[in-house]
Amino acid sequence: MAASQPHPLVRLETLALIAVGGFAGANLRYFAMGLLSDVQSVLLVNVIGSFALGFLVYESQYTGLVARKSRVVFTTGFLSSLTTYSTFAIQSALASAPLLLVAIVLGNYGLGFTGVLAGRELARRLGDPAAATTGGETA
Repeated sequence: MAASQPHPLVRLETLALIAVGGFAGANLRYFAMGLLSDVQSVLLVNVIGSFALGFLVYESQYTGLVARKSRVVFTTGFLSSLTTYSTFAIQSALASAPLLLVAIVLGNYGLGFTGVLAGRELARRLGDPAAATTGGETA
């Protein structure tokens, strides 16, 4: 085994952790589906997932507090199972009225992008509290 390659058990451990994260994310989405209408619950989990993903991706750039393996477990496991592009796509295709279709698409994409930007801003402020008062983001 090459020195640069991790032991197979390390990879297996990561896969198991991703599976646990996926299990938790899928169950949380299922729970959310019981709280609101289908369209509202999909929008909710997609926006929350976008915010969390934005935070985790930019957190690694600004602070580095979350370890790489933990970030992989949360992003690839938990958040990929919490959010749902497939249900969003089906809801869009089955929308009974043009206005509903526009609301579903704009809601998921618009609020999803807003969630990512809000997550990035939170990570930036945690990484450099002075950035909250200095303004301007270049990246």
